[in-house]
Amino acid sequence: QALSEIEGMGGRGGNLQEMRVRPLAKRRVDVHGFCNPSGFQRSPYLSARGNFASIFQGSSEEGYKAYHADKYDEDKNPNGIINFGTSENKLCFDLMSKRLTQADMNMIDPPLLQYPDWKGHLFLREEVARFLTYYCKAPAPLKAENVIVLNGCGSLFSALATVLCDPGEAVLIATPFYGGITQSVFLYGNVKLVYVYLDSKITGTSTRPFQLTVEKLEKALQDARAEGVSVRALILLNPQNPLGDIYSLSELRDYLEFAKRHELHVIVDEIYMLSVFDESATFHSVLGMDRLPDPQRTHVMWGITKDFAVSGIRFGTLYTENQDVANAVASLCYFHGVCGPVQHKVAQLLRDRDWINQVYLRTNHARLKAAHTYVTDELKTLGVPFLNRNAGFFVWIDFRKYLKTGTFEEELLLWKRFLDNKVLLSCGKAFECGEPGWFRIIFADKTHRLQLGMQRIRKVLEEREQEILAEEKEQPCQSDQDGKADSTDEVIFVSRHQEPTCASSSSLGDLIGLLQQQMRSSDWLQKNTAEQFA
Repeated sequence: QALSEIEGMGGRGGNLQEMRVRPLAKRRVDVHGFCNPSGFQRSPYLSARGNFASIFQGSSEEGYKAYHADKYDEDKNPNGIINFGTSENKLCFDLMSKRLTQADMNMIDPPLLQYPDWKGHLFLREEVARFLTYYCKAPAPLKAENVIVLNGCGSLFSALATVLCDPGEAVLIATPFYGGITQSVFLYGNVKLVYVYLDSKITGTSTRPFQLTVEKLEKALQDARAEGVSVRALILLNPQNPLGDIYSLSELRDYLEFAKRHELHVIVDEIYMLSVFDESATFHSVLGMDRLPDPQRTHVMWGITKDFAVSGIRFGTLYTENQDVANAVASLCYFHGVCGPVQHKVAQLLRDRDWINQVYLRTNHARLKAAHTYVTDELKTLGVPFLNRNAGFFVWIDFRKYLKTGTFEEELLLWKRFLDNKVLLSCGKAFECGEPGWFRIIFADKTHRLQLGMQRIRKVLEEREQEILAEEKEQPCQSDQDGKADSTDEVIFVSRHQEPTCASSSSLGDLIGLLQQQMRSSDWLQKNTAEQFA
């Protein structure tokens, strides 16, 4: 049904060059946002659906292909692309490679080489239940019968979309959000996405930029229903990718109560739950709540990809008390199963609580915090605003002052300019952000790559800044206040960014930026601490 809305693609004879999409509501999936039909040649070997899938792409896929064709290597390819776009933790290879090659990991029993229970081997599901009980702080022991194991959370999203929604129905999701969900839910599951657009301005009941509120959920849901769209579920990302937000217990309860009122399933993705790297931030799992408003419609996802820095090992797990949902998803595990030897390794990893707590998590959190500090310090020096969060591998950055006209076309040009300078970032459009100019940068990388990558970013931004200044000298001064985010304690904003971009204010901004840079490069603050004065 979703595909049938694309006119001109009916059957194998459709003309994709003349493909157009019927007007959809702003809060629904905009197919043009994912497709690049220009220059595309229809394949006579594919169905209309196959042709559609082959042009379903965006900047993230384009950049990912470019990166793999020209990877940075300190020795073999020092001028290659540095990848700050793919959300991977590259800080703990030493720890994980050592742990995964220990003797207890290498056992091969006959059952591991045979077809398992499609939900996953019982020994693994029992271990997952114990693991989630402990780290999610569940009020009562979680049950292995409620655990299903698949080869990654992408497979879980597509499986849940398939069993909870019929083709053409929809799920509710706040933007910006991790773009891979679109492929899993829409392209694979043929289920639409209804967007709850969040923005950087603090209005109404919001207390921080890009804050999800029940009011925004209600509005998006009612708008969709007014157009005849059947919404069956709500997706929550906690911690949120790309914002890094961690929802409070009261927020989680409000979202779940909203879903219960409207009889919506809630899919909660907690894949970054152990990647909260600062003691000042506290993560609350839905599984740790004393009472779930609607346990039969609440489904929680987690995997080892992010928290254990092993994105090459495809493992995701679903916890749901609804056995109808569990059995339906399990029937799809035939296509998305995890091989026996990997199930054994994951079980051994998850049961090694002492190593996880005393070695891995301590080291990982310290490295994440140090890398985050380095990147955010560089952004402050550049005078670039960003969301200051303490979870995940990413920083949500405001590059809007480097866009002259403030359009997504200009955002894409800036993204390509970074790529031309051999650094891959993710632009806001890839996350369906409603405001052009926001980018996501991944900081969970080694120091030498962070340093070189930030040098390349600095070069692009300084060149772009000079171009804008040159253009402004030829044009009357105009304030760009309307396009800027609010300044709060949770967002780092530099004074230069707040001023109108005309000649007098830019010189003041340059002075402020210079003073900040000199303060950072000086050791006076290190030598004259508050303790020494006391």
